[in-house]
Amino acid sequence: MNFEDLIDSADLLLEKEPKLIQLPSEGKVVFVGDTHGDLDASERVLKQYLKRPYRVVFLGDYVDRGKESEKNVVYLLRMKLDHPEELFLLAGNHEGYLVKELHPAHFWESIPLKKKERYGRLFSKFPLCATSANGLLALHGALPELSSLEEVNQIQWGDSNWDRMVWGDFIEEEGDFLGDPWGRPQFGKDYFNRLMDRYQKKVLVRSHQPYAPSLMFGKRCITIFTSNAYPLIRTLVIVDLEKEIQDARDVIIERI
Repeated sequence: MNFEDLIDSADLLLEKEPKLIQLPSEGKVVFVGDTHGDLDASERVLKQYLKRPYRVVFLGDYVDRGKESEKNVVYLLRMKLDHPEELFLLAGNHEGYLVKELHPAHFWESIPLKKKERYGRLFSKFPLCATSANGLLALHGALPELSSLEEVNQIQWGDSNWDRMVWGDFIEEEGDFLGDPWGRPQFGKDYFNRLMDRYQKKVLVRSHQPYAPSLMFGKRCITIFTSNAYPLIRTLVIVDLEKEIQDARDVIIERI
């Protein structure tokens, strides 16, 4: 399948997906953090887990920093086309380069304008978060400020809640909104607790901040990273969708 056919097919498939992915109440789900051009990480995860009883959710940031950005995203799009109900690709901030520039942007700066526009339009259709009935929520950055979680489906690419979801940082401090340094809105414990209570969720799985504590806010906020672009252990999270969860003690954090 050539580039144009791949993008066209992926575009048609993603048009049908809501921005809020509702996971089923059976089986298990694997969450994968930023891969940032780490094709090896993506291949390892899908080889091991893209089969029953698992579903796999990538939390965004497929490009930039790593050496195989385009190979990584092309591989994931092909796998998505082959496994549309088992694999989900959420949006990260590095997929939103056309609406909010970022650095480093090795992938975006290396491709021609036409390709840049095609990828940008496609990435704008990626879902923004995934949730389940057992108290789980997963996204790239921070929580949006909405009346209900279902309003995620009305979020527009580039709006303030999109910005929070793909650019937002969590800081292990008291407080709500803590500022917006370098275009990265920061939020504290009060913000986290307030919105998790509103959405009636127990555990948040996220990525985006490679040097954030892996567990924050009473072990209810789990941050993972799954790329060799940083000198970190590549981790993922496995959740049993058939069991109630309260905090990180009820999930598996695993190295790859």
